[in-house]
Amino acid sequence: MARNGSDDTTRRGTTGADAVEGLLAYAASRPRWSRSALRDLREAVTRSRELAAADPGHTVLLVRALHTAAMLLLKRGRAAEALPFAIEAVELARSEGEALVACLWCLSAVYEALQQYAEAAAATEEAAQVMPPEEA
Repeated sequence: MARNGSDDTTRRGTTGADAVEGLLAYAASRPRWSRSALRDLREAVTRSRELAAADPGHTVLLVRALHTAAMLLLKRGRAAEALPFAIEAVELARSEGEALVACLWCLSAVYEALQQYAEAAAATEEAAQVMPPEEA
């Protein structure tokens, strides 16, 4: 289905996961100063929480929504608001074993923006340990 806007997620026949994917894509495509991007991200996080509560198979989608929210808030210079999203994304990624490195890099960037350099270094170090070695 071609997405033209966030209202496409309310069409009949759209699954919950498709709606979250649409909201994330639409929020990421908006200018970083757009208020609607934050609204769409918050809705995506809320919907993905509901999906993950009903079916743990959707936890990976929740991790993506949290990671995307943290990254967008960080790009807007709102690191303090991004921190809870980044922390939760890392915690869930650890339990799921999905996208942990990306979530740790995001958490590190948030900590750096908050000038919490020891925490940023710890997250970076953990990401380096988790990252698979490059194949020669």
